[in-house]
Amino acid sequence: MMLHPQARALLDLIEQRGLPPTHTLSADKARALYLERRHFTQPSPPEIGHVQDLQANGPNGSIPLRLYRPLATPHAAVLPVLVFYHGGGWVMGDLDTHDTLCRELANLAGCAVVAVGYRLGPEHRFPAAVTDCIAAARWVHDHAGELKLDGSRLAVGGDSAGGNLAAVVAIDARDRGFPRIAFQLLIYPATDMHCTAPSHVENGQGYLLTRETIDYFVGHYIADPAQYGDWRASPLLCPDLSNLPPALVLTAGFDPLRDEGAAYAKRLTDCANRAAYVLFPRQIHGFVTMGKLIDEAGTAIALCAGELRRVLRPGT
Repeated sequence: MMLHPQARALLDLIEQRGLPPTHTLSADKARALYLERRHFTQPSPPEIGHVQDLQANGPNGSIPLRLYRPLATPHAAVLPVLVFYHGGGWVMGDLDTHDTLCRELANLAGCAVVAVGYRLGPEHRFPAAVTDCIAAARWVHDHAGELKLDGSRLAVGGDSAGGNLAAVVAIDARDRGFPRIAFQLLIYPATDMHCTAPSHVENGQGYLLTRETIDYFVGHYIADPAQYGDWRASPLLCPDLSNLPPALVLTAGFDPLRDEGAAYAKRLTDCANRAAYVLFPRQIHGFVTMGKLIDEAGTAIALCAGELRRVLRPGT
């Protein structure tokens, strides 16, 4: 399978402009570049019905949240909700880097979205992000009434590192019996910190997310390699993946994370869960947030939103 021409053109442009690889930057500079890059790769943020910045109370302090309600939604309508965890290698990303994607998902799925600004490494190492993401999902559930959300129709989701965190939150909620998660949306999730799947070799150079950048992210997130086997870091290694919410796992063909995403979908299915797996064979890691340059991003977002609507809004 050949790389999509639009993805190829993007990679060529990055090389021509001499943009520094993420792993050569400090965490602060990497974050700034990631935030700035959104203006080049992302479409304009669509109009939304309502946006509200919130603060959740977590065990280690306040956690920034941003609530989105879809366009043309009555103010009093009680909506299902997706709790969304942004990508960025547990080092980069915030509520602004994924603002457009959250707006698109809310409008297309007809549900509310609550984005989570969890703590990042290396300042806050594993399991700080996990702790924040679990606390945020619980907070949204507990405050659903006052936010006009339906806590019984709560999904979790995210891209890349955010997909990893969403999978972990779903496992934790199953184990604790709270909150009940209705669906998990896992967009090219990282599922095994050992990074030994064949796609890490096959796609480890030349497709934006390189082996060096993955090592940079993992090294900034996890201080002790002995923690790679902790399922809160590597959900693929969780001994028991039964009784989990239905899932959509989406991967890209030229992504180093492709095989571990596929392996996670397989394990979910093998453990008698409902799990759909969709591969965009011509795409690169991160393409879903690159809709200004890559047309298949819109296709992927529509697919994700359609599954959210089907599961969270039955009968619509």
